[in-house]
Amino acid sequence: MKAKINRKACTGHGLCVSTCPEIFKMNGNTSKVIIATIPELLEIKCYDAVDGCPSEAIFIED
Repeated sequence: MKAKINRKACTGHGLCVSTCPEIFKMNGNTSKVIIATIPELLEIKCYDAVDGCPSEAIFIED
């Protein structure tokens, strides 16, 4: 599984970073993915970040 961020949709709230800092970090005014493949132990946290994103900018691909 891989996390992706639609940088045009990202409004920089940073909730993904606070929810799953192992996968996401802030890059200026938007978030970015710092690990290409999501480790199994972090899958639930990543889905929480997707669900919590107010701009719906995060998605997960298989």
